[in-house]
Amino acid sequence: MERAGGKVKLGVAIVTMGTRPTELAALLDSVLRQTVPADRIVVVGNGCRLTGLPDGVTAVELPENEGVTGGRNAALAELTDVDLVLDLDDDGLLVDDEVFARIVALFEGNPRLGIVGFRIADETGVTQRRHVPRLRAGDPMRGGRVTGFLGGAHVLRSAMLTEVGPWPEAFFFAHEETDMAWRALNGGWEVQYAPELLLQHPRTSPTRHAFFFRLNARNRVYLARRHLPGPLVPVYLGIWIVLTVLRTRSAAGLRAWFGGFAEGWRTPCGSRRPMAWRTVWTMTRLGRPPII
Repeated sequence: MERAGGKVKLGVAIVTMGTRPTELAALLDSVLRQTVPADRIVVVGNGCRLTGLPDGVTAVELPENEGVTGGRNAALAELTDVDLVLDLDDDGLLVDDEVFARIVALFEGNPRLGIVGFRIADETGVTQRRHVPRLRAGDPMRGGRVTGFLGGAHVLRSAMLTEVGPWPEAFFFAHEETDMAWRALNGGWEVQYAPELLLQHPRTSPTRHAFFFRLNARNRVYLARRHLPGPLVPVYLGIWIVLTVLRTRSAAGLRAWFGGFAEGWRTPCGSRRPMAWRTVWTMTRLGRPPII
């Protein structure tokens, strides 16, 4: 993956709504401390103005909040001259100064590596089970090939993005990483969980977002419509209906979820390109068939 000059170029993308200026400043400081420097750093203001950024950081200001997917795509439009794109949450922190060096080594060692996901841990070092991209999530330090990755910190190979396309803007927020991972796997790229790459991130719950239940359901329908072979669509959605009913304790949450489920069928979600059955088998061998 080396360029003519022999150097792998790494770009960093950070999307912010301007509500965490202290955390963003600390994150940028940790990015600038890396022993292997980033070639480009882009901060996207998602419906906000950006001030006080360090020298050398490119600012992109969007007039409206375009969601996680729109913000990341705006960053990608600025990072067309790099080989790797590292997405970081604006309230995360790199506590190790060797992260970028490890990223470059991972990608140089595997030409079919398309995506690498970080380990996410809170300030006490604890990784929540939902942040381990496997069904058997008891040991967050067990890395290897997986079928998904975390949005808070991950690296995308630019050559993979050229083949499979950018983030699905219709999603706005929720399950956009699953959409990207499924497209990458279907294109023959590998997805790897690398627990040695750590992003420190405050402990949170996805339900802190008022729109979580609606977008969670809507985007699951989008995933099925866009990527699953026909026979798997009712299986996948049926399983998630059952799981949601069993897990959700809030009547308002359930109403919002089923409202989002209906919205997923009646609104556009992009082109349908069902994954090959060989991809289904690959995901099954990796421990997570695309019905769970």
